[in-house]
Amino acid sequence: MLTVLREQLGQALFRRVAGPGGSATRARIHDTPGSRWFEPERPIRAVHGDASMFIGGLSALLLQSLHPLAMAAVAGHSGYRGDPWGRLQRTSTFLAVTTYGTAADAQQAVDHVRGIHERVRGRTAEGLSYHAADAHLLGWVHAAETESFLRAHQRYGAAPLDAEGYDAYVADTARVAEALGVVDPPRDHRGLSERLAAYRPELKATPEARAAARFLLFQPPLPLAARPFYAGLAANAVALLPPWARSMLWLPHLPMVEDIAVRPAGHVLTRTIRWAMTTPSS
Repeated sequence: MLTVLREQLGQALFRRVAGPGGSATRARIHDTPGSRWFEPERPIRAVHGDASMFIGGLSALLLQSLHPLAMAAVAGHSGYRGDPWGRLQRTSTFLAVTTYGTAADAQQAVDHVRGIHERVRGRTAEGLSYHAADAHLLGWVHAAETESFLRAHQRYGAAPLDAEGYDAYVADTARVAEALGVVDPPRDHRGLSERLAAYRPELKATPEARAAARFLLFQPPLPLAARPFYAGLAANAVALLPPWARSMLWLPHLPMVEDIAVRPAGHVLTRTIRWAMTTPSS
């Protein structure tokens, strides 16, 4: 009975993240022979393959929304409300291909995304122009994502890395960032923190950012039975944010509640995801 439950939960989670063609995509990514951007021992493989990514990815979306130009591009072009699972599946596939796939497939995925970015242009409600291919804007998206994934793995990863390992993780992500068009991405944790601080004067919570936060945290397109599970992930994604980011998004900071309930729940949830998505034979 437990084995059946494990299999059903694992399949349900995998379908949500990878989409209906996920099994074939996974086989192509992992089984196609050829050189890779990252060797098996590289930290990026450990971080991106861990269940902590469920929390880190949600936290990254909240943090990224605080750049008005990035949020305007997402609100105007991504269709995150109409097709949130499709967007998640495309993002997870891109991460999987660039992290584990062949060098040729990774480059093809990057070229595809760069083509999309090139077409995404517009203006904010205040009249500021944006272009998704802008290197400075790409730099913010990359830094916010990398910081969120790193913080999630530090807190919830099955085998957290040491300081040198996380420096190497940042250096690994810089390889992908440069391919996408980021100029001089940070290559260690200190540089990543400095880069995030440099963006702080540009950040603010626009009405679009707060609307996105409400949608992500309180209006997920999920059946009622799955919402308590998601609520636990969402609470931990909020707890992962830097205090200044929470304040900008009007999200509460309750240290005692987080220490007593939220963080322990995050560990239980990530262990459950890890258990469900790992076959007994592996």
